[in-house]
Amino acid sequence: MSPTLIWLRSDLRIHDNTALAAAARRGPVIGVFLRCVPQWQAHGHGANKLDFLRRGVVALSESLAGLNIPLLHRDIERFDEAPATLLALAQELGAESLHFNREYPLDEARRDAAVIEAFEAAGLQAHGHRDAVAFTPGELLTGKGDMYGVFTPFARAWHKAVSAERLALHDAPEPQDTLPIEADPVPALPELENTPVDARLWPAGEDPAADRLERFLRFRGRHYDDQRDFPGIRGTSELSPYLALGMLSHRQCLQAVMAENDGALSDGDAGLNAWVGELIWREFYQHIAAGFPRVCRHRAFQRHTEALAWRDDEAGFRAWCEGRTGYPIVDAAMRQLVATGWMHNRLRMVTAMFLAKHLLIDWRRGEAFFLRHLVDGEFGANNGGWQWAASTGTDAAPYFRIFNPTTQSQRFDPEGRFLAEWLPELAELAPKARHAPSDDLPSGVDYPAPIVDHKAARARALDAFKRLPPSS
Repeated sequence: MSPTLIWLRSDLRIHDNTALAAAARRGPVIGVFLRCVPQWQAHGHGANKLDFLRRGVVALSESLAGLNIPLLHRDIERFDEAPATLLALAQELGAESLHFNREYPLDEARRDAAVIEAFEAAGLQAHGHRDAVAFTPGELLTGKGDMYGVFTPFARAWHKAVSAERLALHDAPEPQDTLPIEADPVPALPELENTPVDARLWPAGEDPAADRLERFLRFRGRHYDDQRDFPGIRGTSELSPYLALGMLSHRQCLQAVMAENDGALSDGDAGLNAWVGELIWREFYQHIAAGFPRVCRHRAFQRHTEALAWRDDEAGFRAWCEGRTGYPIVDAAMRQLVATGWMHNRLRMVTAMFLAKHLLIDWRRGEAFFLRHLVDGEFGANNGGWQWAASTGTDAAPYFRIFNPTTQSQRFDPEGRFLAEWLPELAELAPKARHAPSDDLPSGVDYPAPIVDHKAARARALDAFKRLPPSS
């Protein structure tokens, strides 16, 4: 029987992998991973995610080896090399079909379509599977037949239409007979712009992902709604890196929730329900990428906001990047990002809104900085979050909603614990004094004064938004 190729990308797992399960049903399987570092870097992904990806591929290769499935590697420069590379490999191995799980941002979707076209032109089969989402973009539509551009009705439609079949898990394949093909060693990464964060912060692979999911649901899931906004508390799941690279599937998460919540996804425990909502947000942004491809072209979701007069402020941007804006909650969050490759979700909103509103700097610059540092960097969620904060996207915060960083700090880090952890120069201050250090800091404390006044910055942002043409 001719072998079947499974093309693995952001689905680095053997359990509940739709394409892998389908390929294994057809006969002997050979895995292939196309490494496309230059284009990934052109898309903005930095050392933290690329290192996590490589370590995930190492873990995947070991798991596949336990099933006697060899994983082959090919390096390409650009996505448009994928069709010819995969077709040549299929012909070399005598494979008649290729399976993969679809990805939905514009360049990835075009690449996948080109692969299918190339295989069909050569008389071979290529099958793209729905895996990362419960509904293929275009399945859930408004009453007018349009793609949803607002989250709440999308989530309502998702809950109404979701079924046990869509959330059913795929078993890992049984071990197959050994093939006369050796797996390729996982190549080292080329020299990167930055040194990745300590790998121990984010152990890669299915096992660490499953362990984190279990511990989150056992110890923190039911408190998620109450604790998720407090960065000094470990109240979030910290699963976003594993979901972004498919070391864990959304179905595994939802099934685990139902096991804890008497089979419910929208009723029962408020904490678990709130976390389900975050998983649906992730899917919503995949639908946005597919249905409104302009967001994949560095365009605003809300077209009229493209006329906004952003400021050219290099000094302000550098201060924001380096965590020295003089607003402790912003600075602590930015230092957390650079040091760990991750930032607490509440603080992603606070820091993004500070850049886009207080400094009136183009949100795309912040989006790119985040993607370059995030270990969980994923286009849909990152772009969606930034456009929300900048009032240019779906469900965007009203333009007049501008977080006061000091108030956010006092509300969500009342004892200043998070501030003390990431701003050691302020740790000796009284807890309540850490939120807005006075001008007369103790001798030897090196912390900058605020680079912008909140009231003046708010007025400037409001004026800029009021000058926009009305939305159509």
